[in-house]
Amino acid sequence: MAEVKLNEKLQKIATEIESLTVVEMADLSKYLEEKFGVSAMPMAAAAPAAAAAAAPAEEKTSFNVVLTAAGENKLGVIKAVREILPNLGLMEAKKLVESAPKDLLTDVKKNAAEEAKKKIEAAGGKVELK
Repeated sequence: MAEVKLNEKLQKIATEIESLTVVEMADLSKYLEEKFGVSAMPMAAAAPAAAAAAAPAEEKTSFNVVLTAAGENKLGVIKAVREILPNLGLMEAKKLVESAPKDLLTDVKKNAAEEAKKKIEAAGGKVELK
């Protein structure tokens, strides 16, 4: 590590600090923390925490589409459910809508989940993506 050059005033202070006992250094550290609102934590120790906070969270790739409520227009929501799940008959779709909250789709891609959400919400239902 390169040696840091200090002016005469700072060199005198550094020499005084070097001659302190461990207890005196701890007291001085506490005083400086309180007086100036700084931490004695070394930057190297703070760096991993800052790096972890700055790292972006992994983006979710698969979603579950959950019908949370049928809303005012239950018939419209039943039709939308049948568009999303064409293999359901009318009675199955009706039961699914009436038993909300219920999973409509599981482990689907983001765009498919958002498309299904738009259809249900356009029909008056309420949907959550999980």
